Amino acid sequence: MASAGTVAVAGTGTVAGTVAGTGTGADTGAAVDPARLQEIPAHPVSRSPIRRSVITLRAMADDFQRFSGTSTYLTSDALESAVNCAVVLERPLLIRGEPGTGKTLLAEAVSESLRMPLLRWNIRSTTRAQDGLYVYDTVQRLYDSRFGDKDVNDISQYIKLGPMGEAFNAEERVVLLIDEIDKADVEFPNDLLNELDRMQFHVDETQQDIIATQRPIVIITSNAEKELPDAFLRRCVFHFIDFPTPELMNDIVKVHHPKVHESLVDQALKTFYEIRGMRRLRKRPSTSELVDWIAVLQRAGIDSVKLEENLPFLGALLKKEQDLVAFADQLSGGRQWRS
Repeated sequence: MASAGTVAVAGTGTVAGTVAGTGTGADTGAAVDPARLQEIPAHPVSRSPIRRSVITLRAMADDFQRFSGTSTYLTSDALESAVNCAVVLERPLLIRGEPGTGKTLLAEAVSESLRMPLLRWNIRSTTRAQDGLYVYDTVQRLYDSRFGDKDVNDISQYIKLGPMGEAFNAEERVVLLIDEIDKADVEFPNDLLNELDRMQFHVDETQQDIIATQRPIVIITSNAEKELPDAFLRRCVFHFIDFPTPELMNDIVKVHHPKVHESLVDQALKTFYEIRGMRRLRKRPSTSELVDWIAVLQRAGIDSVKLEENLPFLGALLKKEQDLVAFADQLSGGRQWRS
């Protein structure tokens, strides 16, 4: 039996603390009757800092959909835990990692695994937070007023919801991918804080409030090109995708190339990690580049590779001129440093 001041949650242990609005049970040492939990008014509980823990942990025990990867997206326990934590807490999941480590593909995997639609918002340097909510198409309205036969007084037909607006307006729960948030202006994350917190926004032109009935699963990716504000980070669940170990990378390659010869995979992996370990590389080859390299090796009928100056299809791995120079220098025993 749970001790005073705790609420038992099936299958998850106990959550310490008291529930606001439940009386003085914690003060007197009286146990909380589980049957009374259903009678607690919603409004007092909604102001309690423990409300989210009690409700979401119970949901997790009952009907929580756990993410565990897919047949084409291999995960680690830490990544699965981060995704499931974000789902339970209904907070955005901020994903960082080297380019090519599967940050964007994670959103697709979550969408597939949890059977939810996926909405994408690809961020550019000129992207504004407003673009993700809605856009008022004044140009189309002006055109219709001059040449069309539409009722231009109905402004609502010129309001186009952005990806975040569509996610809030969806009748079912969706996965929203905000891809490469660090490409945007430094103030961009701060401009999203209010909407991400409240899951609603106001359309000034129509005086309409768009309120999410199902909070979307928000996955945000970053390549760490810019530092994100602390206030933004505080509202997120964070996970850094470590670069795969050779063992995990072997499994990843087999997912993409199930018919490739084992000997070619072993040699390609050995060569790949040797290249990544070289000094002075500005852009080390990533997982996606290894997959592409093995694909072209297989297509070309090459069944054996090793680290050498004439490594076949080196351009699939190294994408900068300085890295090609560093590669050649190290293999030829040339100058240790070259400008």
